[in-house]
Amino acid sequence: MFIGQYEHNLEAKGRLSIPSKFRSQLADGAVLSQGLDGCLFLYAKATWDSLITKLSQLPITKQTARSFTRSLSYGATEVDIDSLGRILVPDYLREFASLKSVCIIAGAVDRVEIWDKSKFVSYTATINSQREEIAEKLEIS
Repeated sequence: MFIGQYEHNLEAKGRLSIPSKFRSQLADGAVLSQGLDGCLFLYAKATWDSLITKLSQLPITKQTARSFTRSLSYGATEVDIDSLGRILVPDYLREFASLKSVCIIAGAVDRVEIWDKSKFVSYTATINSQREEIAEKLEIS
């Protein structure tokens, strides 16, 4: 389970340090992909494999299923964590998420999200202001 948030600087060459609390869960491989809401998703390889299995079961005749599957898979790459705990974020993913220098690496239960800090602050301010309404719609007991 991934929880918490950390602030790290994106290096000029595109390397980003992954918090040590997350590294052990990614030790058996990781996949970095375009996410939703303007961030990147970083999955443990086993979680990614499970997600891809579910996506492959969606009906190919449905345009939304094809589009979402394409979006996730076209924008994905396997990444290695180096001896200093960093991953290389490819140019196309840095551009997709508008990553500049300061990034927020946040745990989102089954995945890690990588955000540009300014986008993260704006997004979390919006959802925090709607927290009760969101919870009400989910009907979690």
